Amino acid sequence: MLSPQKMYSLFLQNRLEFFTGVPDSLLKDFCTYVNNQAYQNKHIIAANEGNAIALAAGYHLATGKMGVVYMQNSGLGNCINPLTSLTDPEVYSIPLLLLIGWRAEPGVKDEPQHKKMGRITPDLLKSIEIPYAILPASQVEAEKSIAEAVFYMKKNQAPYAILVKANTFESYPPQKKQQTPFPLNREQALRLLVPQLGSEDRVVSTTGKTSRELFELREELQQGHEKDFLTVGSMGHASSIALGVALQRPEHSIYCLDGDGALIMHAGALATIGKTQSPNFKHIVINNFAHDSVGGQSTAADILDIPALALAQGYKAAFSARTEEEIKAGIEKIKKVAGPALLEIQCNKGARENLGRPTRTPLENKQDFMKFASS
Repeated sequence: MLSPQKMYSLFLQNRLEFFTGVPDSLLKDFCTYVNNQAYQNKHIIAANEGNAIALAAGYHLATGKMGVVYMQNSGLGNCINPLTSLTDPEVYSIPLLLLIGWRAEPGVKDEPQHKKMGRITPDLLKSIEIPYAILPASQVEAEKSIAEAVFYMKKNQAPYAILVKANTFESYPPQKKQQTPFPLNREQALRLLVPQLGSEDRVVSTTGKTSRELFELREELQQGHEKDFLTVGSMGHASSIALGVALQRPEHSIYCLDGDGALIMHAGALATIGKTQSPNFKHIVINNFAHDSVGGQSTAADILDIPALALAQGYKAAFSARTEEEIKAGIEKIKKVAGPALLEIQCNKGARENLGRPTRTPLENKQDFMKFASS
């Protein structure tokens, strides 16, 4: 396994000093080290992977140097456009190093939403003509691999990719734990929310631990799962899915259970939601100020006023809550007001170590939800 500290030093030795991207569980130890060590303005956690490519491009334009963009392989879908129309040698010819966590590589068991991307990741890189290598787990071999990548990028003034398999990096726990003053965590907030939803309400929940906790809570309450569409992939798109349902089922309230990282990733959806003025659209953003499902790295939510952002984009009502009493009152309020309406629930990050995963497949979940949604 590779030491995050030694790998960071290796990047610096090769004049790779700027890091940006979206956190990934396979890269979390390396990214945590970078976050602790990088100088100001030399590490930026981006809203999405396409933003990160553009940030690295701007860094190159300003300095002539090459940046490092990290991501999960699912994030390749978010950055195909800037990789082919911005950094490509046939356009602006901007060199940068892609550090890609290879979820669901062939032969490795993983979650359903990662299987296809895991299988096609090498071919996808080939199709957009970006050469790649797999990062060796040996420090000596890793040094050779990075040297080859730097040589290629300098010679061709083009991107190069490094794929990182599971368990490549040694553990590196956060040195500075972010402390938040809220009385509840996400699961505790869900325990207040879900029992107050109506029997005919439909729910679309965001990717990651939110959907996992919702599934287990429904099991505990013996409520069934047909009311919930669990968005296991497609980070940032749960609100648009929920809007699509809401527009076609105006007689029912449609709740989107979102997260701060997902909201920020595709925040333009707020304007689309506001433009439709869908009265049955109810947006609940569980804000723990972190990418909690992939290592707990900070989002940009600490500088955002999420309710004000929603109101500025056409939501009819938006408010915030953090205590048990405020959350209960907020849920009652959002149930009564005409949408689009938003309730932000501020809470602490963290989840149970024994948190399970849905036992219904994505296809079964879809079929259950469609049957209920159309009734």
